[in-house]
Amino acid sequence: MSNSGLNQQTVERVLDEFTDPEMGRGLVALEQVRDLKLSDGRLALTLGLTSFSAPLWDQTRADLVEHLRSRLPQLSEVEIALVEHHRPPQKLGEIGLEAKAVIAVGSGKGGVGKSTIAAALAIGLARAGAKVGLMDADVYGPSIPHLLGTEQRPVIRDGKIEPVVVEGVRLLSMGLLVPAQEAVIWRGPMLHGAITQFLRDTAWGQLDYLVIDMPPGTGDIAITLSQLLPLTGSVVVCTPQDVALLDAAKAITMFRKVNIEVLGMVENMSHFICPECGSRHEIFGSGGARKRAAEMHVPFLGEVPINIQVRIRGDEGTLFSCFDDEAVAPYLEGICTTLVKQIVSRRRRQPPMPSLSVLPS
Repeated sequence: MSNSGLNQQTVERVLDEFTDPEMGRGLVALEQVRDLKLSDGRLALTLGLTSFSAPLWDQTRADLVEHLRSRLPQLSEVEIALVEHHRPPQKLGEIGLEAKAVIAVGSGKGGVGKSTIAAALAIGLARAGAKVGLMDADVYGPSIPHLLGTEQRPVIRDGKIEPVVVEGVRLLSMGLLVPAQEAVIWRGPMLHGAITQFLRDTAWGQLDYLVIDMPPGTGDIAITLSQLLPLTGSVVVCTPQDVALLDAAKAITMFRKVNIEVLGMVENMSHFICPECGSRHEIFGSGGARKRAAEMHVPFLGEVPINIQVRIRGDEGTLFSCFDDEAVAPYLEGICTTLVKQIVSRRRRQPPMPSLSVLPS
């Protein structure tokens, strides 16, 4: 095969047509291509990708190889090594939170597994390599600490609350600040103050994602959040039956009214696979969330089956071990990946972000 016209300048031009998942700009312009070597039709390079896009690293590399081969058929071999490219987040709003994406996880009603899904999103993103915080804003029923198996109390250092770290996830919850049996009985202004303090007075550090577990229903915490900082979007959790879908539709409407984009819906308890015979049982029906998502022009992020081990591990405080269970891990990992793809797609539809200072890895 002739290598006519194949040189480093041509390769760099083609590389710059391929955009970074986080910034939506060309890889060469962002200085994310390193150690480029071209010899006799063989191309080798090192690609720097941020931890924000960690769930998409393998897919991004595969897509880049395909892009190079389609644009430069003279190439006989393409080898791409991946390394982390450090890009710090900008501060959000007057709160000054350093996070690249803030995701509210809500539901129209309780009992649909919203907190389980919120915790699973945070765990899945962290296991993929992202820097993740999980804020339990369900002040009246904070179940996240139980799901993650921690009772550790946060400490105050230099005037800031230090989140508790569980399995790589930085966690803050009212459940870690008050005794387990004590009820929180607050009116709106006190609730607003608590949420503000969780965001403003907590040493979250630099995050790729802050996942916020919302209270069920359509209360005023969504309004508080929309006033405090720009949210990337929301995820709505529901179960397949009609009564749950009616409430999920109300949650979608609530988020839209406060100008929080709905990134997608998750159908929890979508079906049950019998561990003995492998047959599928749709106990609450199935596919209702996918259908309702289409009707309301909302992306569908995926489904999670009824699984006894999810219940057991949630009760035992070892929810993170679900990602080592081949029966449920693919569903949870798929939802995390699809969510990040939705965020990336949304960013690519927006004007390019300004350049940020880039620090060496």
